[in-house]
Amino acid sequence: MTINNLSAILILGTCLLVKRSAIQFLFCVAISSTPAPLLADLSIGRVYAIEFTDLNGNALSTGDDHISIVIVVTRATWTKAQAIGDRVPDIYVGDSTHRLITIVKFGKHTGPVRALLAAGARRRLNAEARRVQPRYAARKITHDPRHDIFAVADFEGTIAARLGVHNDTFRIFVFGRNGELLAEWNDVPRAEELAAVLK
Repeated sequence: MTINNLSAILILGTCLLVKRSAIQFLFCVAISSTPAPLLADLSIGRVYAIEFTDLNGNALSTGDDHISIVIVVTRATWTKAQAIGDRVPDIYVGDSTHRLITIVKFGKHTGPVRALLAAGARRRLNAEARRVQPRYAARKITHDPRHDIFAVADFEGTIAARLGVHNDTFRIFVFGRNGELLAEWNDVPRAEELAAVLK
């Protein structure tokens, strides 16, 4: 598995533990106001180049030469993202080819409320980085896990819609380096299932 530091969790949600250049915490909080076409469920084997901008302004894509674990959650289901991050095999922690991106469906809010939610999300990301630090230390990875945590805040539902997620409160996708959809689950997969797709 190549997950730029994958150890998922919250942002108003969290992140994923992955080495910056390998498994990166991809707790993506994408803030998007661009309308997106409604898509049906994605199909295994098809290629999807879906772009995100995370809470820190990083431009990410499912087709940018990473193996990406993309998790769609709401504030009520963010702990499932954390569970997935914890199930990422240690071998991928700190691996720059893998990353975990968490997209949090916040719903529609005014500008001031969005700012508060974004600030809270950043605090949670900082806390998550501290939580996964022991995994980094165990693998002698010296950089700050916070740099591997990606979180996307979806205030309009446009990001989730690009993934074909409309009313669901949780969904997980694994995309290959070119954006090919390798796997999809409606609940937290077993560690063995996740490892089999990531290798």
